[in-house]
Amino acid sequence: MPEVPEPMRVMGIVNVTPDSFSDGGRFLHADAAVAHGLRLVAEGADLLDIGGESTRPGATRPLVEEELARVVPVIRELAATGAVVSVDTMRAEVAAAAVAAGATIVNDVSGGLADPAILDVVAGTGVTYVAMHWRAHGSHMDDFARYDGPGGVVAAVRAELGERLEAIAAAGIAEHQVILDPGLGFAKVGEHNWTLLRDLGWLRELGFPILVGASRKTFLGRLLAGPDGTPRPVGERENAHAAVVLHCAGQGVWGMRVHDVRATRDALAAYAALHPTGALR
Repeated sequence: MPEVPEPMRVMGIVNVTPDSFSDGGRFLHADAAVAHGLRLVAEGADLLDIGGESTRPGATRPLVEEELARVVPVIRELAATGAVVSVDTMRAEVAAAAVAAGATIVNDVSGGLADPAILDVVAGTGVTYVAMHWRAHGSHMDDFARYDGPGGVVAAVRAELGERLEAIAAAGIAEHQVILDPGLGFAKVGEHNWTLLRDLGWLRELGFPILVGASRKTFLGRLLAGPDGTPRPVGERENAHAAVVLHCAGQGVWGMRVHDVRATRDALAAYAALHPTGALR
């Protein structure tokens, strides 16, 4: 009998920002963000990822005080309801304040490169740590979307995540705390993303759970471009994203970071009906 993997987790996105690529400004006020988070939980989100800094290409960084003011009240209120809360931040100061407010996961898109002190926060608190593949901040990350070495993007991402795992271990973070993210769209063009997704076995071989964030991203919009080459609008990419979700379920991915929780849950329900003994790995 094949091993039956645990059900894929659904991480609902709550952007408390004015400039996120998908929903910037919609949930900038704390009450709107909390209401949105509760709605995502009601739709089936297993955990909520609260972020106060847009990491889209070209984005500029907020002051640390701005990021703290955006995320801490939202995290505190959502955690008080019993929701499992993750903070999406690259800053040690924000991570520490978020954990104190009730976050149990630090989702660091830089994998500790933007602020190495964030690893000390994770080690000192024992929370879960998501380390994503990253090369540069959004303002200039597209300049680093080159993978010309042997093995291309897969070999480079695997090697660079391996380096981050060494730094994570050196900081005193236990292996059971760590989740890896291939960083779709971060210093990567469309074909890089598709190549990374086609066979995630290369990432599973590192021995850690995998989180994937593909929801509404540019590579999906370009895949669905109209006859004139104009990418499909951000809010009209969910059908393609559902296919990515099901592919990742078959690849044994631990979790998906998504905007549309209900659509993701619907796709996973159909997948579970078709694969009642779980995905073969």
